[in-house]
Amino acid sequence: MAQNNTGKIMVAFIVVTALVAGALLYYTQVYAYYYEVVATGTDDVRVTGMVSDVPETILYEDFRAIDADSSPIRYRACFTTPSTLEQLQDTYALYPGAEPRVAPGWFDCFDAQAIGEDLAAGRAMAFTGQRNIEFGIDRVVAVTQDGRGYVWHEVNECGDKSYDGTPLGEDCPERD
Repeated sequence: MAQNNTGKIMVAFIVVTALVAGALLYYTQVYAYYYEVVATGTDDVRVTGMVSDVPETILYEDFRAIDADSSPIRYRACFTTPSTLEQLQDTYALYPGAEPRVAPGWFDCFDAQAIGEDLAAGRAMAFTGQRNIEFGIDRVVAVTQDGRGYVWHEVNECGDKSYDGTPLGEDCPERD
């Protein structure tokens, strides 16, 4: 009889431990490492100019952003801009093949699926925010027809090569 109770206690202990570990893992992935980015109000949204080839601040309002020190691709931001897509397209470098990264559900202004659909349907355009904001990571800025804007980080070609062990090309910058 004592052995039967011991087995039940062990199973209960394992189940409770697994539930606690699962909850802790979920919390660390969705909440723990993120922090809210404090807006400067002057240069939070920058896009690389076609002529200057350097990031330039665009007009923006309602800026919200999150980031995490645990990964260079966890940055997400939302904003609005009075600039039209035509104005931006004539002045700033496009970012072909942009794919927004999913944000935590609690950062509700950033819906990666909707942004991706807008990009695919031509209702939004993606621009180069800054190449190699960190080695192998580009900042991408997307703006929709109605002036909603989004920012995220993507791994670029140099980052892909670096992470998979392929020799870096001559067009890749030096690592810090």
